[in-house]
Amino acid sequence: MNILKLKQSFKTSIKALLTNKVRSFLTMLGIIIGVASVIVIMSVGAGAQSLILGQIEGLGSNIISITPGKSDDKGPPTSVLGIIVTSLSLEDLNSLERAKSDIGIYSLTAYVNGVGVVSFQDRSYDTSLEGVTEGYLDTEGGDLSSGRFFTKEENDSLSKVVVLGNTVKEELFGDSEAVGQRVKINRQIFTVIGVSEKRGMVAFNDHDNKVLLPLKTMQKNIAGIDYLNQISVKPEDDVDVDSLISEVEVILRANHGIEDQSGDSDDFSVRSLKDLIDLITSITDGLKYFLALMAGISLVVGGIGIMNIMLISVNERTREIGVRKAIGAPNKAIISQFLLEAVFLTMIGGIIGIILGVFISWLISVVMGFLDYDWAFVVSPLSVLLAVAISALVGVIFGIYPANRASKLEPVEALSYE
Repeated sequence: MNILKLKQSFKTSIKALLTNKVRSFLTMLGIIIGVASVIVIMSVGAGAQSLILGQIEGLGSNIISITPGKSDDKGPPTSVLGIIVTSLSLEDLNSLERAKSDIGIYSLTAYVNGVGVVSFQDRSYDTSLEGVTEGYLDTEGGDLSSGRFFTKEENDSLSKVVVLGNTVKEELFGDSEAVGQRVKINRQIFTVIGVSEKRGMVAFNDHDNKVLLPLKTMQKNIAGIDYLNQISVKPEDDVDVDSLISEVEVILRANHGIEDQSGDSDDFSVRSLKDLIDLITSITDGLKYFLALMAGISLVVGGIGIMNIMLISVNERTREIGVRKAIGAPNKAIISQFLLEAVFLTMIGGIIGIILGVFISWLISVVMGFLDYDWAFVVSPLSVLLAVAISALVGVIFGIYPANRASKLEPVEALSYE
């Protein structure tokens, strides 16, 4: 009997909604937009997160990064914020080199970054300049497509030699051989001794669009500085990364005259890329859920719209309610009828919103893939279930008042309503 009543209520709900198709669709629009927004934001957040983490993991999660400036465990170093910090020096690099075999360092390299114009004959190209040491390839990865990398002796003697990124080589030399040619950087002549193989973006760093110089040459002849922007350390395979970080911190504190071993007085930051991955994951997760919450506000707006329409529907169907109550329909039957209509509206809107959200998310992933980004198309089952559950909940919450109001109408007054 209950099943028959439910079927009858269901048929009545569909008939009532189809009677005013345009009004029903406009009522659902807020729910459709809200659900689609939640799906898209969750999907885009997951895609962006996979892109960022994929870029960083391309360097290897065991790489240790040493940057100038103090930071706490949950924030970036001061130098990352655009503030020039000069607390890392060549002596720090040399101290780590000397302790290399004792503390389990496989390789390490230092960096001094800049920009400049590289020219060959009548061609010129604006690019990134990066001063590094001879351990760059062992630490960063990658290889050369031709030529060789510079040596420690060339770095110490401030030799004017360069290794070109693949894009820079193509821009200046095209299909011609670059090794052995001379290029001009900031009015100084350098000899090309190698060309990097095509590598693309790694950790949002375009390795093809840069020129590598010996570190000391970059410091003295190009940048005019005596400090380092960063040191990267690659541990040996069997070395515990956390223990190595502690060893590195002890060495740097001794170099900087820091007696406090707690880390509170450090003027440098030592982190593994694993720590950075964990930090970025927590930040992107928080941002993703915050934006989804903001998008969910439109579901509340949609719910208010549904409540208003249901109140109008109650007024329009007052005589119908009076007839049903006059022939013995209990209050709970009237409540369930209008509540079912509200839930039905939000559920249909939610399903349409899910389909629209998944389609938009897929479209975004296609566009990002076309732009050559490693963008994952991710639609979390949790976000879909959450959208359906929230849709039903909105229908119940905003349908209760109109349904309750309908059930309280007196049969005599309802029948006499014009």
